[in-house]
Amino acid sequence: MRVAISTGGGDAPGLNAVIRAAVLSAVDRGWHVLGIRKGYAGLLGDDDTVPLGRDDVRGIGHLGGTILRTTNRGNPFSYPVKQADGSFVEVDRSDELIENARNLGINAVIAIGGDGSLRIAQRLWEKGLRVVGVPKTIDNDVSGTVTTFGFDTAVTTAMDAIDKLHTTAESHDRVIVVEVMGRHAGFIALYAGLAGAAHVILIPEIPYDVQKVSDAIMAREQRGRHFDVVVVAEGAVPSGGEESIIGASLPGQDRRVGGVGERVAYEIEKRTGKECRTIVLGHLQRGGMPTGYDRLLATRFGGAAVEAVEAGKWGQMVALHSPHIVTIPIEEALRTPRRVDPNHDIVRTARHTGISFGD
Repeated sequence: MRVAISTGGGDAPGLNAVIRAAVLSAVDRGWHVLGIRKGYAGLLGDDDTVPLGRDDVRGIGHLGGTILRTTNRGNPFSYPVKQADGSFVEVDRSDELIENARNLGINAVIAIGGDGSLRIAQRLWEKGLRVVGVPKTIDNDVSGTVTTFGFDTAVTTAMDAIDKLHTTAESHDRVIVVEVMGRHAGFIALYAGLAGAAHVILIPEIPYDVQKVSDAIMAREQRGRHFDVVVVAEGAVPSGGEESIIGASLPGQDRRVGGVGERVAYEIEKRTGKECRTIVLGHLQRGGMPTGYDRLLATRFGGAAVEAVEAGKWGQMVALHSPHIVTIPIEEALRTPRRVDPNHDIVRTARHTGISFGD
């Protein structure tokens, strides 16, 4: 058996722990393992594949990033190809990828990625490539699993920043707006905001009215609390408005969201007269060592992915159904994107502890 491993989309703490566990589990069975560099570029001639053995994954479980590197512009069904004039065209290279995989003797691919990468994996399986998926996203927006590795680390990073910002905000009687990741799902903002005792949390699932945000801030002011920490998911939208977009996308990328923190801070300052500052955590949430929880979950996912390959569970994704790791069809996981339920007990608890959602 020769198994290949691919990491696609944005990086997440715990990727190396998955790779390590999958390689060691495969080698223990007497299998050969190949690492596909930079998403699927290693099977399309834009990078290469590398053999992975015990020595290659020694000491990587605690490291952030991915030893295989990754990209969010490597969809083989819409692959950006540069033309002589410098422009790009998108080409379907999926048949070429599958043919190259067969020529390398690859019997199965373990595809580690978020909803975009898993969608690609599903389509490749439908075209005949034997695939097992591993869900990966710091946003926690993949359905069918209780959580994904990388999420706990991202929340911890954001919470640590919120903790530090409390003291400087209080020292200066300022409003500090913290923009965190979460284009379509507000899990990071919600969990980190509640754990970090933020005063306002704005998420994509609950459109906000900036006047109500300002009213909540002024209500605290009247109670003698002269500072505020506002946590904003990058995909948060005002009532009747749209998400904030920054910059032009590169070929093969979705539009980039961002800038909502600055917009919210400007509106708050205009309405309240309070001095506002903005912090954008950005890719800090993707970097660094994974927490113990994420290392354990990633390791369990890596081992379970190899078990799924051994059982021939093609087109399936490993998932956490506490306390067990199970497999479910990738198609099922992609059917309904995971989003924050506005009526969830975490949201209700946040409201009852005085946190405003701007609605």
